[in-house]
Amino acid sequence: MSAAVKQGGRSKASLRTWIRMISCTILVESRLRTKLRDEFDVTLPQFDILAELDRAEAPQTMSELSRQLLVSNANVTGVVDRLERAGFVKRTASSTDRRVHYIALTPTGKSAFAKMARRHEEWVQEMLGELTEDELGSLGELLSKAKRSAAAGPLGEIQE
Repeated sequence: MSAAVKQGGRSKASLRTWIRMISCTILVESRLRTKLRDEFDVTLPQFDILAELDRAEAPQTMSELSRQLLVSNANVTGVVDRLERAGFVKRTASSTDRRVHYIALTPTGKSAFAKMARRHEEWVQEMLGELTEDELGSLGELLSKAKRSAAAGPLGEIQE
C-alpha cells in the first residue's frame, strides 16, 4: 500500500474523529446550557465565570477572567454586569488604577455556585454514564494526547 493511500485513510479517520469530538461537545454543551437555564436561570458563560472565580485564590480582574476563559473583555464585562445585578459577584475598583476592577464571588454567589457545580457534575456524569471508569480514563488520556498534538502542530502557538 502506498504512503498516499495510507495517509488518505489516516486523514479520513482524523476528520471522522474531529467531527465526533465536535458533535459530542455541541451536544453536551447544549444540554448543559438548557439545564443551567431551567434549574438556575443562569447562562453557561455566567456559570463559567462563577467557576473561574470559585477556583481563583483571589479576586480577578476583567482581563484575567478574559484570558482564563479565552473570551474578549467586552464579553466578560457584559456577563459580570448580569452576575453583579443578580448579587453573585462584587466589583471593587483598584486603589492604584481606577480603570481596573476586581471581581469576586459574594456569599450569595458562593452558595449558588456550590449548588450549580454539584448539579453540573451530576449532569455530566449522567451524560457520560454509558462509559466505564476505565473508558473515561482512556478517553481522557486520548483527548489530552490529541490536545498536545494539536498544540504542537504547524498552525502556530495555541493558548491553553
